[in-house]
Amino acid sequence: MTHMERVGIREMRQNLSRYARRARHGESFLITDHGQEVAQLTPAPGHASAIDRLVAERGARRGQGDLLEVLEQLPSPVPGPPTSEVLDELREERL
Repeated sequence: MTHMERVGIREMRQNLSRYARRARHGESFLITDHGQEVAQLTPAPGHASAIDRLVAERGARRGQGDLLEVLEQLPSPVPGPPTSEVLDELREERL
C-alpha cells in the first residue's frame, strides 16, 4: 500500500469537512484510533479524475511547470549519425 497521511479519529471527526474537501481533490487518509488503523477515507470513484486516483492510490505527483519550456532548455542533440544507425552497426558486428 502507498503512503497515506495518518489521521486520528478525533482529529478526523473535528475537521471532517476539511478532510472531505481534500479527499474530493484526490487525497487519501488512513484513520487511526489509539494508533490502530481502523478505516480509510479516499475519493469516491465517480468524482475523482484518473490523475486524482493515481495521486491518492499510488502516490503519484502532479506535474508542475510547462513541459515545452523544459524541452526548450534541453541541450541540442549530439552531432553524428542517428541512434538507429549506430545500433544497426553494432548488431551487424555481432553477426
